Amino acid sequence: MNEVKINTDLIKLDSFLKWCGAVSQGSEAKIFIKNGKVKVNGEVETKRSKKLYRGFIVEFEGETYKII
Repeated sequence: MNEVKINTDLIKLDSFLKWCGAVSQGSEAKIFIKNGKVKVNGEVETKRSKKLYRGFIVEFEGETYKII
């Protein structure tokens, strides 16, 4: 599991995928999220503006990220 530190109280899902290096562009994140390729806390998430907080788990492309 990859631990990813954020410097704010929350981060939006599309921004998080860029922040942790899982995607290189926001438009790329938007496509993956819209197509149901991202899970947040074990549930498929299709809203790119989903707010994530410390302790949340994001799964994408076989990788797992924990927000700290």
